[in-house]
Amino acid sequence: MHRGKGMKFVGDSRVPATRKPNIPKDYSEFPGKTEAFWPNFLLKEWMVGAVFLIAFLCLTVAHQSPLERVADPTDTAYIPLPDWYFLFLYELLKYRFAAGDYTLVGAIIMPGLAFGALLLAPFLDRGPERRPSKRPIATGLMLLGIASIFFLTWQSVDSHDWEAAAEQGEITEEIDVEIDMEAEGYAVLQDNTCLSCHGNDLQGNPGMAPSLIDNPNYASEDYQKIAKEGIGEMGAGIFKGNDEELKILGDYLVEMNKLAAEEAE
Repeated sequence: MHRGKGMKFVGDSRVPATRKPNIPKDYSEFPGKTEAFWPNFLLKEWMVGAVFLIAFLCLTVAHQSPLERVADPTDTAYIPLPDWYFLFLYELLKYRFAAGDYTLVGAIIMPGLAFGALLLAPFLDRGPERRPSKRPIATGLMLLGIASIFFLTWQSVDSHDWEAAAEQGEITEEIDVEIDMEAEGYAVLQDNTCLSCHGNDLQGNPGMAPSLIDNPNYASEDYQKIAKEGIGEMGAGIFKGNDEELKILGDYLVEMNKLAAEEAE
């Protein structure tokens, strides 16, 4: 009698002694409607995902994302626009019962219910049938969701002012001008707190005040009139100096603009 004859040693009694081949279960009662999850179904999902991923990577290489100027949190006039895959949510927030006092509904509750239902779909609908025509509720809800996303995305693209968006996000090269801080005009700017909005370099602050050295066509009288009467969001009466200081300011800004124009060339 040979030692160990008829005995099989395993590390765990729950591990089968012989490895069975990967044979799917008997789905004869549901022919053509289902299959083994591993590896049949999962392999197909991976293959489709890989194709879309490679196509997307090729698209990003061929058409690089457009860049805008550096984000400025003080620029309250800038209207941000999300990427294309969030445009439908962006458009949703424009509707009456999803904006204003109902922003919480449009931003969290409605998308949460939609994506939550999609996440729970495999647990809520556990029927063996796979034909869309045999699952009218699930098919109808999915078609409604896809149609809503397409409509809201199209509406957002159609109603957006793309020219204004390109202009407000345009990258502009800053002009490096050596500001004469010893001049009388600079002292006038300081005395009238102009630098608090227009900056010590006179290049302005986005969302607060424009640059004072990007108007080469302005004459001294133009600057004097603006300082006295105001323009845009700048109201009248901010400048407290006398007429002599007003002229000094105008002449100084004309001189600085000439230097900026020469630097730009």
